[in-house]
Amino acid sequence: MALHVRGVVLPDDEVRDLWLVGDRVTFTPVPGAVTVVDRGFVLPGLVDAHCHPGIAPGSVPITSLDQARELARIDRDAGVLAIRDAGSPFPYPELEDEPDLPRLARAGRHVAPPKRYLRGLAVEVEPADVPAAVTAQARAGNGWVKLVGDWIDRNVGDLAPSWEPETVAAAVAAAHAAGARAAVHTFSEAAVEVMVRAGVDSVEHGTGVSLELVDEMARRGTALVPTMINIATFGEIAERAAAKFPGYAKHMLALRDNFPAVVGAAYEAGVPIYVGTDAGGGIDHGLAAEEMLLLHEQAGMSPVDVLAAASWRARDWLGFPGLVEGGLADLVVYPTDPRTDLRVVRAPERIVLRGRVLR
Repeated sequence: MALHVRGVVLPDDEVRDLWLVGDRVTFTPVPGAVTVVDRGFVLPGLVDAHCHPGIAPGSVPITSLDQARELARIDRDAGVLAIRDAGSPFPYPELEDEPDLPRLARAGRHVAPPKRYLRGLAVEVEPADVPAAVTAQARAGNGWVKLVGDWIDRNVGDLAPSWEPETVAAAVAAAHAAGARAAVHTFSEAAVEVMVRAGVDSVEHGTGVSLELVDEMARRGTALVPTMINIATFGEIAERAAAKFPGYAKHMLALRDNFPAVVGAAYEAGVPIYVGTDAGGGIDHGLAAEEMLLLHEQAGMSPVDVLAAASWRARDWLGFPGLVEGGLADLVVYPTDPRTDLRVVRAPERIVLRGRVLR
């Protein structure tokens, strides 16, 4: 059954009629189509570009497909109709085509040095084995690999890069040779510098990005997925660590406090920025709207650019076409203009995924 949608379609800002035939969009009228939207503001389905349906609360691996389904549906019901899973210890390629789940761009497991990341989540390898591990994880995903660029080094008592620059360069080269893009977890100043210059495709978190580095990221087209909602938890991390690692605790607080200015500088420099929550583990699912509001309120992104970072630009980046002729039949509808009051993104009035009305 074909569906008919009419409303102000963004980013075009025009009242338009769309027809959804199966999982595709057309602007050609379809006789007998059922009208499911006749007013409001229509956006391509939202994206959470840093999400972990494969990680359960407490930062532990899920143990079943049903757990991943449950977590992904929380995001879906908030209007997120495409997810980039930025690292999963549990493989679930079977879920890519399930009709009631968001579309999935997936990395394999995180690749990290031994004992330098959250227990049980990463493939932990020595430097010489990093390229082979990256190649294997590229095969396990569907277009992405996830590198752990830094973590606390207990011998140093602070954040420290995971690998030497030559190892990082070999890892990125291996990812690209395998047809995958490389995303990197990084908090520290030293690690993000190495990773960007090695040619990673996206910086996750990126609290250590300098003003000089934002220009380099803009020149290269390196994306930033700030996960500001995650960075807000650095105070809790610092409090737990302060007694044993006071230098690390102080560093984490400084990174947190400076981060809105970092994201704002990246935005002004023209760095591609996408909405991601880091849901899974310490961050609840379904909070993409809250991340969008933080990007606007704290980093100074305009509402239109926030919407683009969560919708049409993010979908293009991940290869999920929006509301164009032949595009994918994923959309969210809001009763009032989200460009005027971004808070409306907290409550989509209509959600259509893969040409099926969910709400």
